[in-house]
Amino acid sequence: MFESNFLPKKYTSVSENGTVTWESPSNIALVKYWGKYGEQLPANPSISFTLNNCKTATELKFQLKENSNQEFEFDIFFEGKKSEDFKPKIENFFKRVEKYLPFITRYVFEIHTSNTFPHSSGIASSASGMSALACCLIAMEKTLTNEQLTEAYWIKKTSFIARLGSGSACRSLEGDLVVWGEHSKIKESSNLFGIKYPYKVHTNFNNYQDTILLVDKGEKQVSSSVGHDLMHQHPFAEKRFEQAQENMTKMMSILESGNLSEFIKIIESEALTLHAMMMTSMPYFILMKPNTLEIINKIWTYRNETKSKVCFTLDAGANVHVLYPENEKDAVLVFIKNELVAYCQNEQYICDQIGFGAKKL
Repeated sequence: MFESNFLPKKYTSVSENGTVTWESPSNIALVKYWGKYGEQLPANPSISFTLNNCKTATELKFQLKENSNQEFEFDIFFEGKKSEDFKPKIENFFKRVEKYLPFITRYVFEIHTSNTFPHSSGIASSASGMSALACCLIAMEKTLTNEQLTEAYWIKKTSFIARLGSGSACRSLEGDLVVWGEHSKIKESSNLFGIKYPYKVHTNFNNYQDTILLVDKGEKQVSSSVGHDLMHQHPFAEKRFEQAQENMTKMMSILESGNLSEFIKIIESEALTLHAMMMTSMPYFILMKPNTLEIINKIWTYRNETKSKVCFTLDAGANVHVLYPENEKDAVLVFIKNELVAYCQNEQYICDQIGFGAKKL
């Protein structure tokens, strides 16, 4: 498919006002996307677990304008409070999607959004937030057109629109495994939108667990957008993109066979490579904290002593995602409570597992 496939036909209806509410989950990438080009297009493919409990709920209220100006008119409320901080990002998002959703200039919007997890601390809040907002906008568009379009088309368009707000948001619409980015061995994979992983997945990955250790709940020192941009002149960028392609191929075999030892190798290598790219960019930066490293070393020691299949991954932040199969849940949670929680800010952590995408509320 091409960008032109998502241009709208003529709208045949008008909604004077109304409210749409959607909930969308965050996701955690197993093979990481880091580096982009054009309008939020990935320099390499990625695959992610959709999470079940880390979600954003967004209520979109809309009122038809009395005048015909072409300005974007909206207010945004985060956790019940009016927020000016988010307005530039939403304004930029509206600019990107206007040609695909031209009705947005005809309405005044009120956006009410809230998370079940801390914002801007290494859990992908932009992914769930932009995904939920995209779901609301597409729900509006569906009421304005009488085109007989398939549900599969609307999912792709929603993912396409979400991507223009935040790249990883396109991986938050479905579950439980989502691929974004072209890969020669994955049918229908695309840089334009995410797709549900189309091949066999071993039962070892059923209800896979993710406990998120909140090492630092503050604002990140460097935004993900800035980090992605630094890949343009990065001395190791091309080799990294090749590595990601190779790891995607390996991951396909791992997902089919259920080989958790090989899964651990890819997952942890990808996490450390992501942060290595940050530390070797110019300017360079470090998002891990001392307690991040303490947790990683504790996990390695525990795994060596118990032969557990627990492992870690990291997003673009200091928090640690502890991944493990469901049959180890009780033992790993004891380990986390006894040995890892002390390294978390205010001893806070979130128990999660693979989830199944966005839904209307």
